[in-house]
Amino acid sequence: MVKIKNVIRNSPASLAGIIPDDTLLHINNQEINDVLDYMFYASETSLTIEVIRNGEKISFSITKDEYDDVGLEFETFLMDCKQSCRNKCVFCFIDQMPPNMRETLYFKDDDARLSFLQGNYVTLTNLEQHDIDRIIKMKLNINVSVHTTNPDLRVKMMHNRFAGEKLRYIYQLAENGIQLNCQIVCCPNLNDGEELRRSLSDLGRLMPNISSMAVVPVGLTKFRDGLFPLTTFTPEKASETIDIISEFQEIFLQKFGTRTVFPSDEFFIIAGRDIPPMEYYEDFPQYENGVGMVRSLIDEFEKALAVAEWQGGKRHVSLAVGYAVYEFMKQLAEKAEKYFPLLKCDVYRIRNDFFGETITVTGLITAQDLIAQLKGRNLGDSLIISDSMLMRDNEIFLDDLTVQDVENALGVKIRHTPNDGYELLDAIIGITY
Repeated sequence: MVKIKNVIRNSPASLAGIIPDDTLLHINNQEINDVLDYMFYASETSLTIEVIRNGEKISFSITKDEYDDVGLEFETFLMDCKQSCRNKCVFCFIDQMPPNMRETLYFKDDDARLSFLQGNYVTLTNLEQHDIDRIIKMKLNINVSVHTTNPDLRVKMMHNRFAGEKLRYIYQLAENGIQLNCQIVCCPNLNDGEELRRSLSDLGRLMPNISSMAVVPVGLTKFRDGLFPLTTFTPEKASETIDIISEFQEIFLQKFGTRTVFPSDEFFIIAGRDIPPMEYYEDFPQYENGVGMVRSLIDEFEKALAVAEWQGGKRHVSLAVGYAVYEFMKQLAEKAEKYFPLLKCDVYRIRNDFFGETITVTGLITAQDLIAQLKGRNLGDSLIISDSMLMRDNEIFLDDLTVQDVENALGVKIRHTPNDGYELLDAIIGITY
């Protein structure tokens, strides 16, 4: 049962007579407990909606077009609380956060509903058989954090005694036609090497119902006192991991016509290898896991340069980026300067003092590191940063300072852009929307 917060005016629910503070009980005799139940059963064209009003059950009949919104709004997006993670993974980034940050940064979600709705990755350790049955019934494709298919090792890595036996859900979902995107956070001397081969081999047996797999390197901050001893990837270890993945890419390509498994960009950067060409990434199925982001940005930027028009007059801008992508961004800036002689584009690599120097990605740069390392520099007309440094749909950095705070401290206007070569070039040459 879920309390209805609001009923959209002139919606099917409003016209039928449902009002705020009614409690939603059933749709077509199916109990409604959360957003997945609601979306699945409310998609029909003919609905019987049962609510409780002042302790009395009342039924309403609604006819609508398929998938049209019924018009009910609830207290939360999920219609109940997020499911928190039951694991204590040895590589968990949240356990490596400094103290005294905003409370939301310490919440670990492991919610299968968010996997379907927002693309989050889940370990399946929160689920029971009835949850799996519901996913199969609703045909919900989800994203799974696998990490290893070795049951004993999965228990060790997740510090959850059920983590190994819950692997059976992956096989059950795949066998029932559910498409899975899988993720492996790879830790040197733990689930890499032969263990990685085992995991890729086991998951490969579930194809074609494994849509894609990403292998990403563990990220380690300086806040690891008392945590499981882990090390970062060396160039040699990163190269070995790329080679293992390449072996399976060839096997999958021959059998299924797709590489399926991809290393994140960080592996190529750590190994000192060239970023593969665009066709390597196929349709970029693991883009949000950092797979192909660098190649996409480079190619888009070069295409944008070919058609860009200079806006007139001299222009000086600066880019602030993490160590991992500094060389790539510097090369793009130099290309732009050669293309537009009136442009000066400085690129600054920001050392991550906040989380520790082993964190080199741009998205984890904080406002205080930007201020400390760019203070007093001539940053030109604009400082360009990545959207990934900021909260989604907001202008707040991880350390709770705002874009405005950084602008005030550095005395320069900031423009933030997504990982898009066209928008990056627009920001550099001064095109506004």
